[in-house]
Amino acid sequence: MPRTHSQPMTPLSMRQLLLISAIDDNGSLKRASELIGMSQPRATKALQEAEEITGTKLFNRTNRGLNPTHAGESMIRHAKTILSQLKEMEEELRTASDSGWAKLRIGTIMGAVPYLTETISTYLRRFPRTSFEILEDTSVELFRQLDRGMLDLIIGRSSMIATPQLYHVTAFHDERLAVVANPAHPLIGRTRVRLTDLEDARWIVYTAAMPMRLLLEQEFRQAGLGMPRGLMETRSALTTISLIQADPNTVALLSSDVAAFFVNFGMASVLPMHLRSKSEPYELITRRSVELPPHALAFIEDLVAGATTRL
Repeated sequence: MPRTHSQPMTPLSMRQLLLISAIDDNGSLKRASELIGMSQPRATKALQEAEEITGTKLFNRTNRGLNPTHAGESMIRHAKTILSQLKEMEEELRTASDSGWAKLRIGTIMGAVPYLTETISTYLRRFPRTSFEILEDTSVELFRQLDRGMLDLIIGRSSMIATPQLYHVTAFHDERLAVVANPAHPLIGRTRVRLTDLEDARWIVYTAAMPMRLLLEQEFRQAGLGMPRGLMETRSALTTISLIQADPNTVALLSSDVAAFFVNFGMASVLPMHLRSKSEPYELITRRSVELPPHALAFIEDLVAGATTRL
């Protein structure tokens, strides 16, 4: 019998939360039950009971396994958050008794990596007994990991999600852009380079719909040019610089912070171009529903203070 909204929901058991999370990870009730040490008949019953408790279907059976419904996606997100918070609590208790060590889990988009590493270096001078776990990915994936409790905070862009009201969002650093090329590129040495000069170049770009990719497409439209063909798409800074190193004719649009890092080590040169499009600022993002520990708040202070110093 479906549960009415006026009825309080009976809490799910830890086993049910583990099962729901494992089904999402594996797409199979059989593999999920094996992973958490539960017999398949018992797992089937546990899932049925979870659906009775929530009053809705959580998974659809398909030829490819179990796919979550909209309600199931919500349940998975909350289950993973709860499990992650329990794991985080265990780590905090262990580190608290281990001479005051702390851990921070941070996600960042590629453009902010140099800025983040500077902040970490500053922070460690004040709090050396801190370990870090750093994930570099797109804003969309970082939000996914933040929602699941796998990260404490992220540096990304809230424009990439539909529910920014669920987060504390602080814009703290404007991103500037630069077009970089191999130091042996034929246009290196010019006092000015126009987009028309790079119309036939081999461009290394972000995947479709990513902010920096959209900015590049906008630049070409404003110049009355079509987007070049033969693009090389990647989300990896290492892949980008490796491709630039391998071919003198390749170019890429990067954040000026990342570009400066490569230039300082002689791996790339910045082309003297004027870009009309403006990038969105970096944003510091945390979940409203989660109270951060003191060491995370201290790191946020360093991050924002560093941005102010750079202005």
